[in-house]
Amino acid sequence: MVEELLTAAIAAGVGIAVYMGAAARVVKQYERGLVFRFGRLREEIRPPGFAMIVPVIDRIHKVNMQIVTLPVPAQEGITRDNVTVRVDAVVYFKVVDPANAIVAVEDYRFAVSQMAQTSLRSIIGKSDLDDLLSNREMLNQGLELMIDSPAVGWGVQIDRVEIKDVSLPETMKRSMARQAEADRERRARVINADAELQASHKLAQAAEVMSEQPAALQLRLLQTVVAVAAEKNSTLVLPFPVELLRFLERAAPAPGGAEQAPPAVTAPPPPPPVAGPDPASGEPQDEPKAD
Repeated sequence: MVEELLTAAIAAGVGIAVYMGAAARVVKQYERGLVFRFGRLREEIRPPGFAMIVPVIDRIHKVNMQIVTLPVPAQEGITRDNVTVRVDAVVYFKVVDPANAIVAVEDYRFAVSQMAQTSLRSIIGKSDLDDLLSNREMLNQGLELMIDSPAVGWGVQIDRVEIKDVSLPETMKRSMARQAEADRERRARVINADAELQASHKLAQAAEVMSEQPAALQLRLLQTVVAVAAEKNSTLVLPFPVELLRFLERAAPAPGGAEQAPPAVTAPPPPPPVAGPDPASGEPQDEPKAD
């Protein structure tokens, strides 16, 4: 009798252990548990920790509540200004309603991915190339609204959407490079012309000062000579203006305290005529005699 009771107790203990092993479930901190009893969803959502279900009758489905990073494959489209581009993006979303995420949609990850691809192609067709390259914040917000609108009914919340890269054709890249080069050249020419205008004003002012003080021209000439000689050239060509000669001539005092007139220049005597043949007879003519 005792042996039968002991055997029954052992059998009951083994059965309880098997039942506990089949009924016990562990839900992680970042998960929520949905229990289906005979295929019907129970209203109670199992929180993180130890959970018990009825074996064979109940089925538990764990839903990840973490933020999911979903890359969107590159989509090729034509912008509003007729440029073919390839754009890829990334979507960050999380499940906020586990029941709707499992019941309302078959695969919420796949649904969000397809919606993101469709919305990205729509954004490409509505935007200009300049907006895709420089105004991505506004496009990210519009793309987020387009994906988030249907995702609300799926129990999914879109955290943010980012456009990763915009691929352009090689011909368009070369055209943009030429445009940027032409724009920089235009700005360089404008700056150079402005510098020439300012320099001309300064040179005009310097010319006015030098016209009042002729000695300033000599000092400027000496400065030029010093600047050229600093490079250790073997040959130095020095221009000597006539105005400087006149200045030195007026500045030099004459001997005896009186100014002397410059010496008169006499013309040289004409050369004597050269004897030659007579153009009529062809005979040589006699040389003229000096008086």
